[in-house]
Amino acid sequence: MTKQDTVVDLLLRQHQEINRLLTKVEKSTGKPRAEAFDRLRHLLAVHETAEEEIVHPYARRTINNGTRVTESILKEENQAKHTLAELEKLGTDSVEFTPVFMRFQKAVLAHAEHEEKQEFPELAAKSSPEQLKGMVAAVKAAEAIAPTHPHPGVESPTKNLALGPMAAVVDRTRDAIRKAMS
Repeated sequence: MTKQDTVVDLLLRQHQEINRLLTKVEKSTGKPRAEAFDRLRHLLAVHETAEEEIVHPYARRTINNGTRVTESILKEENQAKHTLAELEKLGTDSVEFTPVFMRFQKAVLAHAEHEEKQEFPELAAKSSPEQLKGMVAAVKAAEAIAPTHPHPGVESPTKNLALGPMAAVVDRTRDAIRKAMS
């Protein structure tokens, strides 16, 4: 991280990584696809949780039409969590995985564009450099304790704080067991 990094910089880099992983899942098969999907699922889960706990509540209070913008974004995130959970259940080797994944990929890219055009520029314009830099630490802390699997219906800061820690423990335990068994 450089001295100039802000929360917008961090989230944009994560969007780039999400895009890279989406492409890798799309173009891969077998074990490479499963591994890329696992990394994608993990990144999306922690990224969205941190946005829901830190970024969107701040944007709701700070940007023009904050409530309207964040409600739309949260609706997209809920839909993505449902589809991500469905993809996880299907498994990357399922014949049903690819068509569902292609719709998911399109929705995730549209969602990222929505944030990048409607939320992030306003955050950058309406926040001080100190606020934008301070949110980096808050986002990283939220990601460190976030669930690693999708939990549809948990898009509010209150629900994330109430249910997130328990879900995170369960998810991270499940991840460790799965890793040990593979």
